[in-house]
Order: sequence, then structure tokens, then C-alpha cells
Amino acid sequence: MMNWKTNYRSFYYVNAPEPDDIHLDPAQTALLVIDVQRTYLLPKSDPKEDAAWQPFFARMNDIVIPNIRALIDDCRQRGIEIVYARIACQKDDGRDRSLSQKKPGFNYLLLPRNEEEGQIVDELAPEADDIVVEKTTDSALTGTNLRMLLSNMGIRNVIATGIFTDQCVSSTVRSLADESFNVVVVDECCAAATMELQQRELEIINMIYCHVVSLDDVRNFFD
Repeated sequence: MMNWKTNYRSFYYVNAPEPDDIHLDPAQTALLVIDVQRTYLLPKSDPKEDAAWQPFFARMNDIVIPNIRALIDDCRQRGIEIVYARIACQKDDGRDRSLSQKKPGFNYLLLPRNEEEGQIVDELAPEADDIVVEKTTDSALTGTNLRMLLSNMGIRNVIATGIFTDQCVSSTVRSLADESFNVVVVDECCAAATMELQQRELEIINMIYCHVVSLDDVRNFFD
């Protein structure tokens, strides 16, 4: 049976005692949707590269996006703040980006803030009163005023979702943990490029920076 208290144990925590039950107060909790932007779901120009990304596209379209949509709807009914983070540079040439987004390779991104490809996918589009922070860093906390916004609203618990689990999600979760926020990461609401990377990163961050849980677990945390 799946059990968040014993799943995703890395070498460091194989024999650690089970964590305490989690109870999330809606008034002190925010749902954070990280970088689910149109650009990441576009076909690749190279056929071989596109074929390699098909499992990721399938997970996003069939699992992650529908589950985040369901979680957003559930959280809205409970009065939980919905917060979005997206990668967006303020300068058209991207010179305001952090080094991690300027290096050549997959993480190289040039997404001026008003470009259509950089917007949140339509299925998860923010509502008028939702907070959307724009970042030129991997972490949504270090590159924005999100820390202050959460603090001002009395938020102590963050439900983390989005992409990529092993990059921006992980960086954000680690930053949140360093600032003493309680973080849960929802397995079915996040994705890495491959399931191997997904599994390994969840094992790495679980128990120390967050608790990795299922969608059903999160709903139970409010009951």
C-alpha cells in the first residue's frame, strides 16, 4: 500500500522514524504552481528529440495538468491561496537572467515576460486575484518577492506542484525549507523530463526539504 510516511526514502532516511501526521490549516496554506508554461509542451524541432520527450508530454497532458487543475479547484473551495511562478525576463534580450538560465543547454531560456510561449498553460490559467511571480532564477523564492508575499499573508505551509521536479521545483522547495516553510510536494502534480529523474529527485528532497505525498494525501491533510 502506498504510504507517504514510508515512500521515497533515500539512503539517509531508510531507517528514520515515520513523520508525524500532517494537518494543513487552509488559512495558513498556499498552493504553488511552478513553471507550467506553454513553451514546455511545444513539439521539438528535431524528430529524434521530440520522440524522446513524448513520455514527458504524455505525463503532463494525461496526469500532471489534470491533477493540478483538480487540486486548484479543491483549494479554491477551501479558501486556500493559489500562487503561480513562471520564468520570465524583464528585458527582451534576457540580460537580466541569472547565470543558470544563460548557460547553453536545456536550461537556456529566453522568455520575455509578454511572449505567448512563456504564459501559464490555458488549462491552469490564473484568475484575476491570484498572485503570479515572475522569475529569472530556478527558485521561485530567491528570484522574487514571494517570501515576503507569503509572510504577509500568514502562510506557513506550501503545497508545491509543477515542473521540472529536479530543477525549478526542487530549487524552490529547498529555498522554502531554508526559510522554515512546511512543504509538501504532490507526486502526481509534478514532472521531470524522465520518470527516473522524477523518482530520484523525489527521494532526494523527501523527509529533509519536504514531504512527498499523493493527491489523495493532500486532501486528507485538510480533514
